[in-house]
Amino acid sequence: MAEEKKETGKAAPKAAKEETKKVFASPNEHDYEVILEPIITEKSMALLQNDGKVTVKVATSSNKSEIKDSFQRLYQVAVEDVKVANVIAKEKSRGSRYKGRVSGYKKAIVTLKEGNAVDLFKE
Repeated sequence: MAEEKKETGKAAPKAAKEETKKVFASPNEHDYEVILEPIITEKSMALLQNDGKVTVKVATSSNKSEIKDSFQRLYQVAVEDVKVANVIAKEKSRGSRYKGRVSGYKKAIVTLKEGNAVDLFKE
């Protein structure tokens, strides 16, 4: 009986450790206004796989703390760091005749804490 107690005593801390998973609040409308869409490029996918960094397009009026809180609520993951960059608008042309403009936007590179992952291709 003493051996059985020792075995159950060891299993209890592991179960308690698994249950201490951080739960975030449910997302609200403001979160969907801050985080607009993920940016899917070769570079951003390499960052996601190798470093655990997710690149998203965000509202131009948002700041780092808003982005962090909204990302945590939307994807239910812990965020370690947020880097923000403004992508400038560019002039493009089709040949020499037709001129166009690619609009600028604000992007955020969100670093996830160790052990967290995000599935950007969820249906």
